[in-house]
Amino acid sequence: MYANYFGFSDLPFQLTPDHRFFFGSSSHTKALAHLTFGISQGEGFIVITGEVGAGKTTLLGRLLTTLDKNQYIASAIMTSQLQGDDILRLAALNFGLDSSDKDKATILNDLKAFLIARQREGKRCLLMVDEAQNLSFEALEELRMLSNLQVEQKPLLQSFLLAQPQFKEILARPELEQLRQRVIAAYHLGPLDRDETREYVKHRMHAVGWDEKHPSFTDGSYEEIYDATGGIPRVINNLCSRVLLYACLEEMQKINADTIRSVAEDQRRETAEVMAEAGTQQPSRPVNGKAALASLPAAASSGDLHQMHEQHKEVMARLDKMEARITRLEVGLLRGIRAVFDHVSDNT
Repeated sequence: MYANYFGFSDLPFQLTPDHRFFFGSSSHTKALAHLTFGISQGEGFIVITGEVGAGKTTLLGRLLTTLDKNQYIASAIMTSQLQGDDILRLAALNFGLDSSDKDKATILNDLKAFLIARQREGKRCLLMVDEAQNLSFEALEELRMLSNLQVEQKPLLQSFLLAQPQFKEILARPELEQLRQRVIAAYHLGPLDRDETREYVKHRMHAVGWDEKHPSFTDGSYEEIYDATGGIPRVINNLCSRVLLYACLEEMQKINADTIRSVAEDQRRETAEVMAEAGTQQPSRPVNGKAALASLPAAASSGDLHQMHEQHKEVMARLDKMEARITRLEVGLLRGIRAVFDHVSDNT
């Protein structure tokens, strides 16, 4: 594994969100400030939106590590393909309540009793929902009703909603007016800029013991990383992980722009194959979300946009699976190569 080859204490570019690698870009710092402000208000909803892979889940993990466990009890819902009763049941379960084989009224009463008991202990309960754009209208209504739970005019529960950009359109619907009025803070998490991309890569490498020499990165390599990823953290992680694995297999100690460009082109070819299977096209370079929307035909209907978004989600899910599969194969190959080398060394 390349972590051992370069002397790292861990893998610096894992795809799984990890708050230990939180990078305080200007956008992420502002988003964290909005979350902190929301907590200080003690009521309502705080909404953070961002593109796929922008770092919303990592941001949430960072926030949770800053909270005093003696003062706050946080429940995080990471899956959101849920209907109304489902989210109520899952919220209760995440707070440690038994919600199996109980009707909605019983679950709600149990949850309210739990929240009241925690408030009397001087604790505040927070409910954090990731991928909120997938929630049904009924589920959003259940969250709104939970925000109404009070004792002596003090809210019993505060909710945080992390979502992809289309959630802003969902919130704008007339039927969600009451929920929208309860949003006390909202922020859109944008991509990293060119300089932040360089610092982000260095930050994650330093976090695992990188000495900036093994391997070294040229200035041009950082430029190429930004051009290939558009500054989206998860895409950067994906590319850099492949670059380091390639450098390890080739026994390289210096990574330049050509190295980044070569690995990025390999990724684009693999992506193009998946896109072709799904019947869609892969852009040659990452594009800004606003620019992509601006380039759509003016006559595109909301139904067309919804269908395009659903196709995009399906393709991205397949790409994630493909990347994970390729990474496992590459790691397995590398382990096999290392095992052969070790065996040869032991017998010489």
